[in-house]
Amino acid sequence: MAGRVKDEDIALVRDRSSIVDVISETVTLRSAGGGNLKGLCPFHDEKTPSFNVSPARNVYFCLAGETRVITDQGIREIRELAGGRHRIITTHGRFVEAPFHSFGEQALVHLKLTRNGQKKTIRATGNHRWFVRGRTGDKRIERTTAELRPGDRLAHVFPRALATRDGGHRLTPSPFGIARGIVFGDGTLLNRGSIAVLYGNKDQELLKWFPLNDSYVADDRVTVTDLPAYFKTELPPLTESLSYLYGWLAGYFAADGDVAADGCISLNSAHREHLDYVRDICTRIGVGTYGIREYVRTGFPTAQRPNGEVGYTTPIYRLTLMGADLLEDFFLISAHRDRFRAARKKYERRGWVVEAIEDHGEVEEVFCPVVDGTHAFVLEDNILTGNCHGCGQGGDAIKFLMDAEHLSFIESVERLAGKAGIQLRYDTDSGGPPQPRPQAGQKQRLLAAHTAAVEFYRDQLGSPGARKAREFLAERGFGRDAAEKYGCGFAPDSWDALAKHLRMKGFNAEELTAAGLCKPARSGSLIDRFRRRLLWPIRDVSGDVIGFGARKLFEDDDGPKYLNTPETPIYKKSHVLYGLDHAKREIAKRGRAVIVEGYTDVMACHEAGEPTAVATCGTAFGIDHIQVLRRLLMDSDSFTGEIIYTFDGDAAGQKAALRAFEEDQRFVGRTFIAVSPDNMDPCELRLAKGDLAVRDMIAGREPLVDFALRQTLAKFDLDTVEGRVEAMRRAAPLVAKIKDREKRPEYARKLAGDLGMDLDPVQRAVNNAVRGESAPAPRRGTQSSAVDSPQRLVEREALKLALQEPVLAGPMFDALGPENYGDSVLQAVREAVTQAGGASSATGGAVWIEKVRDACADLGGQVLVSELAVEPLYVDGSVDPRYVQVTLARLQGGALATRVRDLKSKVQRLNPVTHKDQYLALAGELFSLEQQARALREQAAGGL
Repeated sequence: MAGRVKDEDIALVRDRSSIVDVISETVTLRSAGGGNLKGLCPFHDEKTPSFNVSPARNVYFCLAGETRVITDQGIREIRELAGGRHRIITTHGRFVEAPFHSFGEQALVHLKLTRNGQKKTIRATGNHRWFVRGRTGDKRIERTTAELRPGDRLAHVFPRALATRDGGHRLTPSPFGIARGIVFGDGTLLNRGSIAVLYGNKDQELLKWFPLNDSYVADDRVTVTDLPAYFKTELPPLTESLSYLYGWLAGYFAADGDVAADGCISLNSAHREHLDYVRDICTRIGVGTYGIREYVRTGFPTAQRPNGEVGYTTPIYRLTLMGADLLEDFFLISAHRDRFRAARKKYERRGWVVEAIEDHGEVEEVFCPVVDGTHAFVLEDNILTGNCHGCGQGGDAIKFLMDAEHLSFIESVERLAGKAGIQLRYDTDSGGPPQPRPQAGQKQRLLAAHTAAVEFYRDQLGSPGARKAREFLAERGFGRDAAEKYGCGFAPDSWDALAKHLRMKGFNAEELTAAGLCKPARSGSLIDRFRRRLLWPIRDVSGDVIGFGARKLFEDDDGPKYLNTPETPIYKKSHVLYGLDHAKREIAKRGRAVIVEGYTDVMACHEAGEPTAVATCGTAFGIDHIQVLRRLLMDSDSFTGEIIYTFDGDAAGQKAALRAFEEDQRFVGRTFIAVSPDNMDPCELRLAKGDLAVRDMIAGREPLVDFALRQTLAKFDLDTVEGRVEAMRRAAPLVAKIKDREKRPEYARKLAGDLGMDLDPVQRAVNNAVRGESAPAPRRGTQSSAVDSPQRLVEREALKLALQEPVLAGPMFDALGPENYGDSVLQAVREAVTQAGGASSATGGAVWIEKVRDACADLGGQVLVSELAVEPLYVDGSVDPRYVQVTLARLQGGALATRVRDLKSKVQRLNPVTHKDQYLALAGELFSLEQQARALREQAAGGL
């Protein structure tokens, strides 16, 4: 070892190494205000940027903060939460679990806020992150505490509203919760239980919530007896169901709340802790509240305290609820409900406004949670704020390289010095004058070996032996300039040409083997890994060559078509994307990345004017590749990028696309697929149709979920009931995986249309898949339709008319064959009527029923005949011809509606350009059927 780098040289490297330039090689940075930059952290997975860079200080950091926090167990001081994991609110009003940590002692400033005349102070670090609402309210601007200005409106977040709080359904108050809330507010203990005492108008309106209890009237009140003592003495646990908590709050409000003439909704109590608890309940069920105010209540002049004091005052507390979050069924008293409807406020100020930032010179221990994904959480009074991430990384350019690329300190210094053109000097062990270091660290040596190998292979591409390689490139539309641009080379027909060349440059056998450039032969000598192949250098995101991809050229080469560098200390194929060094800036600039399958596809896209193309290197596109792209795309909740996959249209390509859809959920941005009409890859397409065709193919991308659904449905015969049901079972989980929840109902509706099915069963299948439940398979021997479905009821009614009133049903019934029935058992009964001679030939009675039953070949149908023969018809009084006409019109109309739905499904799946004749024929048939269906609906309606 020659010694350590001179301190003054290290200082010079630090001074000349721009932290922004170094980090930008790996992470796309955008302005975070105040001269700071931010991006997705390269040290851990996240959905929103928490990685901050301060160019002025030349350091990078994540942030911390302290104050009171809303948890699912109520509002708690953040210092109480440190060291544990707790459920807290993050963006979009969702509860998530996050660990809380102490971040040591830091300087604090006072952030003074105001809302509706109320004031509060939060102590936070100067670089803690806050979200300021834009002018329109729908945009959030991120600022640190020090950057906040008076008048800034802080962002706020509330849990989901009552209408969608309970699993997506409207939340309704539990009657049991209501009764308990009424007693808590208007009750008292009696013996070992409690009673509810209802005064005035309340006696009539609230008495109904105690239907099983005894009550009696005395003076101007109604007393409800035999109630549990805990109704009065205990608050309901926050872990109770939301419906129960909502009901308890509604009952308590009916007892002690008020709706003023101006619509102000308030709840009063002599116990502040009760209103603190009400705020916790409101948070759980999604009702906004303002702070608790304290007033003074003056007692009667003659009132005497237990200590003998006469005439006194006591505090009374008031909590105001936000009416916009409440529903009418919350108000159990009609007077409250009337005022709520009449004076409901259209606008309520929910957010806090910055009044001032003051530095009091305080230094204390601070705390913060680590919220994966959103990196934001909600403080008391629903203030949304940022958090620090959990990896705890920080430092300067040298430390960043050490952490990001797993280099030693000396390797990081040497790498930065090489980029800055600084000649490092080293202290010698003997104390002599500093000398240049004769040998760098291992990773630097491996990179240097690859740099020398690139030059060697590039020179070989011009040799006579490389004619086949040059022809390969030329046949695919790449000339000398393209070969030089992408560093293409050729491994000569020699076993050790590269090994000899690199050893002459000072690299030893261990280094060349570790680099993956050479390997030991059976004889023990060192031979080249690549021979007689076209080579592409593979670079990391900073542009350093770390490996090679090699294409077979000769038929007598018994190796694989493509051969890549093996795993080495600098080459990890699961992290590497070919072409990323060329594409990274355009990916960040355009906000999209195009994923292709091969080296020539990358070259073709770039040459055709799509400079965002990259490809994997001998492995499938996976999680680590996604993380690399997400950092460049700034793929976060606040930025929507695009990932465009280009796969061949063959079976392997379709399988790859479906696999990509499985990984799609790891992107926040949108994912698409682009496939050429002729199933050509980008290189083939450019060669056949030119650069514009490549750009058009990418521009014509479609959402990946659409492609995945279409490919899934194509595997089934959608003209059959069995095919449609099975296709629904396979496709519903794909809809359930769509990360944008707002799009799921629309895709469920589209899937129902593609299948030609009603929306309800498709939506149920999607909902089951969301919950992790599989769609139930039909049991053997069961009927395929629900007994109470509207169309099945009509079908049963038609058969009952044929069995019970064959004289009236007669020719009209016989004219409608088994195809008008959607169930196999009902079809069997209809066929039996024909086999028995038809309804026109019968006069009714037991003989006719027996004849039909004997003619039925289906055992279930025979049982059904007996059942339908005695089941009452859905008509008051006697049956007349008009009822028969309406029923049979509905029967035919329902069957026709099913045919229309099936035909619409076929039309929807057809491409009107590529299948023009078939499309027009089906469209014409569809138009005719819709006309018939309309006429039958009018006939059914007119017969009523």
